[in-house]
Order: sequence, then C-alpha cells, then structure tokens
Amino acid sequence: MASPWITSGAPAAALIGGGFIGPVHVEALRRIGVEVVGLLGSSPDRAAQTAARLAIRTVYRDLDELLRDERVGAVHVASPNGSHFEQARRVLESGRHVICEKPLATRARETAALRDLAESHPSQAAAVNYNIRYYPLCHEIRERIASGSLGRVLSVTGSYVQDWLLFPTDFNWRVERDGGTNLRAVADIGTHWMDLAQFLVGVPIEAVFADLAPFHPHRFKPRGPSDTFTGSSGTATRANTLEVEVTTDDHAAVLLKFASGVRGAFHVSQVTAGRKNRLTIEIAATRGAVFWDSESPNQLWLGSRTGPNQVLNRDPALLGPLAAAISHYPGGHAEGFPDTFKQLFADVYGWIISGRQAGRPASFPSFADGHREVCLCEAIASSAVTERWTEVASDRPAAG
Repeated sequence: MASPWITSGAPAAALIGGGFIGPVHVEALRRIGVEVVGLLGSSPDRAAQTAARLAIRTVYRDLDELLRDERVGAVHVASPNGSHFEQARRVLESGRHVICEKPLATRARETAALRDLAESHPSQAAAVNYNIRYYPLCHEIRERIASGSLGRVLSVTGSYVQDWLLFPTDFNWRVERDGGTNLRAVADIGTHWMDLAQFLVGVPIEAVFADLAPFHPHRFKPRGPSDTFTGSSGTATRANTLEVEVTTDDHAAVLLKFASGVRGAFHVSQVTAGRKNRLTIEIAATRGAVFWDSESPNQLWLGSRTGPNQVLNRDPALLGPLAAAISHYPGGHAEGFPDTFKQLFADVYGWIISGRQAGRPASFPSFADGHREVCLCEAIASSAVTERWTEVASDRPAAG
C-alpha cells in the first residue's frame, strides 16, 4: 500500500475556470501540497467570489495578466470547451506546464496542433484530465488484462448516464453547439468512457457506428448563469428564461471496433432519472470477465465460467503493484471521485519534480490521448449523419 504524501519542490499553479470542476482541481492540488496562487474566471466579479470561497489570493483580469505572474509554473485549464485550445496553446508557449480538462479542444485539427506543440516541449507536462483512469480498481483491470490473466479480450460494453439535464428547463453552456463536433453527451461524458475503455484494453478504437438523439429540441435558457449539475433544478419558468433551439445530443448509442478484433458498444445519457453520475464498464475475455461501476468504485465484479463469481473489494494488500500504488488507504476505507484527481495530479507533479530529469516516460493522460478522443468524436458525429460505420482518423495528421 502507498500512503498519502506531500510534494516538495512542485511549481505553483494557477486555475482557469471557477465552475463546478475548477474547485475540485484546487482541493486535489492542496492535498498533494501544490500551492494555488491565482484564478482566472469568466469575469473578475464571479472569479472574486470563487477565489474568496477557495482562499485564492489573486484574481486575474485576463490570460495576459496570468501569464505575467512569475510565480505560476503550471496552469490548470477548466474553462468552457471552446476556450481550451487557445488557453492551452498560450500556456505551453509561455514555457509552463498545463493540465487541461477534456475535451482538449473542439476540433481535431486544434488537438493535433496542441499534441505537436506538447511534443516539441518535452520537458513540460501536457496532461488531459481523464481522471477516471485513476480509480485503483481501473488500474487493477488494466494490469490483469496486460498480464494475460483474463485471456484474450472479446468485447467491451457499458454506459455513462446522468440525469441533470432531464427537464427542458435544465440548461448549461454544454447544451449549446460548440462549433466543432457539436456533440454534448458524447463529448462531455462519452469521452471519459472511451478513454477508460482504451486504457483498460490497451488498444485503440478504430471504427464507430453511432446514433444520436436530442430529446428536447427546445430548452429554456436562464437569463443568468447556470452551473454544472445544478441546471435550473426544473424550477425555471418562462418569465426568467429564453426558449432556444437545441441540436446537441441528450443520448447516444455507439458500436465500436477496436484494434485486434475487440468489439464494443456503449451508450451515454444526460436524461436518465435517478442516475446522478454513473459509469459502468464490462469486459468479456476468454478466461473471465470483469464489471466495474463508478457509483460503487471500491468493488470489482469478477466473472467465471467454471467457478463461482467473486467481488473484489479495493484493498491494496490484494491488488497488483500499479493499482496498489494509487490506493492510499487500507481496505474498508473508501476512496472515490476526489481521490482520482489527487492521484492524477500526483502523477503529473511527480513527473515534473523528478520523473522528467530521470528520463521516466510520462504515464498520465497526454495531449496525444486528448487528440485521439476528439478524432473519435468527429468520427461519431460523421457516423450519426451518414448512418454507417466510420473509421477514426489517424492520430498523426497535423504539423504543417
């Protein structure tokens, strides 16, 4: 079992974006001893309120002011998706490390450019926050597949479902078209599922067949701000909203072909009542099967044809070395969502402090991974229009 640790010599960080996920970054950074010195928000007034709540001393007026702050060595980008490309690009070009929320950008040509830029700055960390990889039992699945103990992987299936956009009066900036793939449920939560599936199996998705459904062609947009997972709580009235057309997906179902012949299927929904934030994934292989549920993250179901099925409770004494390394508490002491951010950031800042000088390859989700996910989104958007199998574009195109 590993144990909680505090970094020494980590660069100070600044945060862009004070919505739902930004404060999660701040809490996780402080847990590993990284100082958060400043915040850039959607407006100075809103940012000042968030900064006061999070005890962040500096509020920046704009990105230029943030990049002039010589205390800042790393920047966490947790702003709306359409801002990611320009912000991540400028942070990298300033010589700083960057940890970006997903999706990395809204178009593959942008993510390819960011990937190339990151590769041209190999001493700077360039990470994408695919935090779900960092549940210990997800690492355990990956280890078991890589070792061959489950046999040859046959299929990968699952879902990611939420209910916070169930009502037509629920609204958030994610509902609006992004000018790229114009996906919502797929881009917001489906990318997490696809990243996890590829991480666990160890091979990429090569082709997709998708069906998308916007169940609410019109929604009622509040005349003021609306935060993630709050929407309007179904209480908005026509008096304080604006009726707007919506074309982004509330639901999507996608068939998958992985490299090496693995087959898959998943669905995503943000209109499934009672499911607050549930990712499930099941992997069938020739010697067994595994099933994991993010709402019960400390349990892993192990299926057998020739013996009894089992449930493995997260306990570092029972896990492989990679999974045990990110399991900081003994069995019976639950670890969950906030811990995944801590573990991902510990991976990133550990590499910054010592791994890069030692020549250790980065193990955190990279800008290349972020690019692959946007290529997948573009293939899914195209498949939904053509109603046929669509190959995922090559990882490589970009430069020039």
